[in-house]
Amino acid sequence: MSDALGFTLKEISRLLRRRFDARARAIGVTRAQWHTLFVLSRNEGTSQGGLAEQMEVEPITACRMIDRLEEAGLVERRRDPADRRVRRIYLTNSARPLIDRLRVIADDVVESALTDIDQAERDQLDRTLAKIRNNLAPRESDIDETANG
Repeated sequence: MSDALGFTLKEISRLLRRRFDARARAIGVTRAQWHTLFVLSRNEGTSQGGLAEQMEVEPITACRMIDRLEEAGLVERRRDPADRRVRRIYLTNSARPLIDRLRVIADDVVESALTDIDQAERDQLDRTLAKIRNNLAPRESDIDETANG
């Protein structure tokens, strides 16, 4: 079961990303761009380092992506009022319609993936995945054990 579950989740994720990527590319958005925009839309005002951590990339990679998005007028860096060394990242008004279009694409891709799955099964899937996520989410006891070796 463990091999099958991990492999199946990874394969579903890969297929969803590929389908979404193809549709996003059609409107001129790369995977790196949409990933950055989606993460930022959920964590607007985060620092560059925080964004890199949330995206699970190296800080220099996030910095380059932010540079490109800033050149395109989709994000802006603002000084942190409490710490001048820190730059906070915000979406611009120009980014919001693009993110809305990407959300429509995402909804269409997910709806396509869930074809022939009735509402009761969808609800059960949501509950089951939420339980799995909660089971894997870090707990304070996990953090304490890691810190203490």
